Amino acid sequence: MASQQELVECLESKSVLPKEWRHTVASVDRALFVPEVFEGGDISADPEAWAQLVYSDVPVVTQVNDGQETPEGAFRLSTSSSSMPSVMLEMLGLLEVRDGNTVLEIGTGTGYNAAWLCHRLGDHNVFSVEVDAEVAALARQNLKHAGFRPTVVAGDGRHGYPGGAPYRRIICTCTMREIPRTWLEQCPSGRIVTPWGSSFFSGSYATLDVVDGEAQGGFSGYPAFMWDRSHRAGAGRISELYHQEEGEKGTTDIAPQNVIQDDPAFFTSLSVTDAWYRWCDADDDSGEATLWFFSDDRKSWATVEYAPGAETYEVEQYGPRALWAEVQTAFLNWHDLGKPGRSRFGLSVDGSGQRVWLDDPNNVISRP
Repeated sequence: MASQQELVECLESKSVLPKEWRHTVASVDRALFVPEVFEGGDISADPEAWAQLVYSDVPVVTQVNDGQETPEGAFRLSTSSSSMPSVMLEMLGLLEVRDGNTVLEIGTGTGYNAAWLCHRLGDHNVFSVEVDAEVAALARQNLKHAGFRPTVVAGDGRHGYPGGAPYRRIICTCTMREIPRTWLEQCPSGRIVTPWGSSFFSGSYATLDVVDGEAQGGFSGYPAFMWDRSHRAGAGRISELYHQEEGEKGTTDIAPQNVIQDDPAFFTSLSVTDAWYRWCDADDDSGEATLWFFSDDRKSWATVEYAPGAETYEVEQYGPRALWAEVQTAFLNWHDLGKPGRSRFGLSVDGSGQRVWLDDPNNVISRP
C-alpha cells in the first residue's frame, strides 16, 4: 500500500522538495485531508488505487459544481481539491515564509496546505478563509484530526480576515482577476502570492512585495487553479454553447495555434479579459483542428479552422462581439511591441487599482 513516505520520495525524485519543507511534508499525512470518495477514487471499491492517488504528486478533486447535485452526463466543473503537492511547494517557495510569519491563506480547501503552514509556523500564526461553509467545516475536522488548530473561517476571501491582521504573507489558492485592496491593508508590509489572470489566460502566479500598503511584482509559473467563485471564467461543453447558429464568415492569414501560445495569450488576456478558447483536433487523423472562442456571457463565439499547410484559414464570428477580431488585434499589437515574453511584464497595485506594465512601472500596458 502506498504511503506518505512514497509521496516524499516522489517529490524528492522530481527535485521539488526544499529541505526547509521536507520534515513538514513527511510529517503531515495527506490521507487525513482526502475524503474516502473523490473524483476517480473510492477507498471502499479499491483502497490500493485510492492510496496510490493520494500519495502521488497529482491533484485530487474533492468537489464539483459547488457541491450541488449533478445529473449523470452533466458538465462537471471542479470547484474544490487537494492541490498537486509539487504545485503547493512551488507556491510556498514563492511565498518565502520565515519562522514567526503570520500567514493568511485564501481558499482552505481540504486544509492540507494550512496543515503544512501550521507545522512550519505554529497554529497561532495561520489564518485561512474558505468561501464554501461546508468545505470550511470539513477542513476544520481534517485539521483537528491531524492535530492542528489554525483559525479557519467561512467567508469571501476577497475581504481577507481582519481578525488576524496584520499579516506578513498572504497566499491565495484560487485564481484572481485582481488583487483586492483589502489584502494590501491587511498585509501592508510583506508578500502576496496568488494565481492571477483573466478568462483568456490564467496560467500565471503573481508574486507581489508590499511596502507601505503598495504592491509590485511580476509573473511566473504555469498554475491551473480553480477560480475565485465571484469572478469565474466561462466554462462548459461546446454543444451547450453552440447551437448551429450561422455567423459572419471571413479569413485570416494568422495560424490559429500561434495566438494561444503562452506569451501572446498572456498579452491578449490583458485586453480580452472575458472570453476563453478551446482547441479541438479533428477525429479523422487529418491534422485539422478548430480553435473556438466563447465570451463568458455565452452570447458570442468565433471559430478559426486550421488545416496543415494552409496559408489562409476560415473564420466565423457570431454574436454582438467579433471575438476573433479582438484576439487578432491584441496579437498584432503584441507583435508590434517586439513579441515580449511574460517575464518582462509586471503588476503594480495601490489605492487606484492595478496596472500591468512592460519593462518599467511607468510603461503601463493595461488596467484590467
